[in-house]
Amino acid sequence: MSTSLQQRFHAWIAAPAYPWLTGGALTAGAVAELIAFPGSTTTTIGVLVSSASLMWRRSFPPVAVLTVAAGLIGFAGDVSLYVSIMVSGLIGCYALGRSRVLHPALTVAGAALGALCVNLVHINTWSRMDLPVPALWEKGSLSLFAEAFLLTVVIFAAVMMGDAVRSREETRTERNEAQARLIAMERQQAAEAERAAIARELHDIVSHSVSMIAVQAESATYTTSGLTPQARDAFQQIAGTARSSMAELRRLLGVLRTPQSQGEAALTAPQPTLDHLAELVEQHRTVGGEAELRVTGERVPLPAAWELSAYRITQEALTNARKHAPGARTVVEIDYGTDLLLTLRIRDDGPGPSPGPGPGPGSGPGSGSGPGSGAGHGLTGMRERAALVGGRLSAGAGPDGGFLVEAELPWGTR
Repeated sequence: MSTSLQQRFHAWIAAPAYPWLTGGALTAGAVAELIAFPGSTTTTIGVLVSSASLMWRRSFPPVAVLTVAAGLIGFAGDVSLYVSIMVSGLIGCYALGRSRVLHPALTVAGAALGALCVNLVHINTWSRMDLPVPALWEKGSLSLFAEAFLLTVVIFAAVMMGDAVRSREETRTERNEAQARLIAMERQQAAEAERAAIARELHDIVSHSVSMIAVQAESATYTTSGLTPQARDAFQQIAGTARSSMAELRRLLGVLRTPQSQGEAALTAPQPTLDHLAELVEQHRTVGGEAELRVTGERVPLPAAWELSAYRITQEALTNARKHAPGARTVVEIDYGTDLLLTLRIRDDGPGPSPGPGPGPGSGPGSGSGPGSGAGHGLTGMRERAALVGGRLSAGAGPDGGFLVEAELPWGTR
């Protein structure tokens, strides 16, 4: 059977009208069979009830018990086995197994007991018909129960077939649900990774630029001679607006970041590279900070992710130095090394990390060059960037005082 025919067949079976059509057709066949081969009143009622009750087997599954019982009673009323009774009984057993009105073992046991009763009724009928019926335990007496055995085997097969179909449908449903949950989880993780990347880029780019605006505006207030009071107020307003923007940006970043986003992959679209470090250091100088760039080793082109991570780590370290150690001298050292290891060191001679109650260096809220643990995601973002490329980052008090950020980023097979 081709796939299209199978799909049509399954669709037809699943249709609401299917039980009514099959039950009605079987009842019509039972009527025709009774007209052709009349039976006793018990048999007639059993045949018609067994066939007609199938029309409700889907809307009310327990009615299949009546289907099987009426079929057995109809068969017990006559030694002749009507085709309609056989078909309706098998469909009823199948329906009981598929709907699991009772446990399959109980269903088979009950039907087998009914089959034995039918067999005993037939044995009694054979005795009244003067047929040779051996006494119990005599030779050949077990053959009298072959009818019960055969009925039990057929009933068992029909119930187990229905139960197997139900199990297969449950397995298919569970598999589809698990696949749907997996797809939803993958989409959620992708969305969280995207949000984490956006938050990281906003923090590194906007926070750096806006903080520079605030510092430049405040510096201009004190370093520019001949300012009128109106101009001085305008610079202070610019600085205040920049600080307010920083607060709003931190709130926005808090919305974008989620606990699941820690360690997710960042976007590596075209971004600043290590060639822009000189410009970054120069920007730091223009806002009044003293900075120096030292390069060791021969400049080699690195993969885009390494270039971006190194640049953002340096940018964040300079921003933290400007924020928590204003006026301190900062030295940016970059060592390309000889063993495919890029080393970054950004150190300042500020007051160093404050001894706050937080869980590590720089946990104090707002003093020292170490950013407070509750003041943002600077150090966390730097560690994430280093981890993304298989490296490591440490931040804390320098050996000669101040604050030191050191990152090791391996970028090839050693």
